[in-house]
Amino acid sequence: MTGILNGKVALVSGGAAGIGEGATRVLASQGAAVAICDRDTARGEALAAELNAKGQRAAFFQADYLDPTTGPVAVKAVVEHFGGLDIVVNNVGGVSPRLLVDQNTGNWERVINLNLMSMIATTQEAARHLRDGGAIVNVASTEALRAAPGFSIYSACKAAMAQFTKTMALELSGRAIRVNCIAPDHVATPGLAGLMDAPPELRDRHVPLARMASIEEVGQVIGFLAGPLSSWITGTTIPVDGGITAAAGWRRNAAGAWEL
Repeated sequence: MTGILNGKVALVSGGAAGIGEGATRVLASQGAAVAICDRDTARGEALAAELNAKGQRAAFFQADYLDPTTGPVAVKAVVEHFGGLDIVVNNVGGVSPRLLVDQNTGNWERVINLNLMSMIATTQEAARHLRDGGAIVNVASTEALRAAPGFSIYSACKAAMAQFTKTMALELSGRAIRVNCIAPDHVATPGLAGLMDAPPELRDRHVPLARMASIEEVGQVIGFLAGPLSSWITGTTIPVDGGITAAAGWRRNAAGAWEL
């Protein structure tokens, strides 16, 4: 299997489902050997087997990122298995929606550990192993860029992820390791299964492109940022949201016209 990422080794946290699965599929199709790091063993092993059957390269590594110490352990295991590391996709995340006044320490510690601390710990260990010229892609959310009532802790983590991206881009630039971030929204993932069942005319009203994205569409942006076609891009956050960020508070009305 040859491709633009032939000979590269990629680690994708939360790589067995959702946007992580999209990234795994795209990176593998581009020639990278992909380490699928996820807590869902059955799904991760099945995805790895499917890709290997296609002549691509993938391996599953069990990792529960609710414990931030999992990230460094996974990095070491991947390096030992594949003999190196070139690409890290910090994708794993999750949300527990509730108003701040209804949060307790357990709630917000879980969200912070999963979305922020796991990324920091993984990146720290990965930076010790990444080959020069490597790439890190962090998966944030449009909630990093706007207010998010009911998601205060989650949005704070995602905003911190975008800022962390800028700083790591500078710290690792001496080794030509690029660090970028994406801010996706309205993607057809298992976490939005309920939304996908809603009538499209209601579900997609706030999206200028008027539909949900596939996981592969987001994966293509991750593949771009991980590969040589983005060799002069580092330290940036790219919305991958069908125009949601650009639309700000604008919405289509029942007649299809835009209004605030």
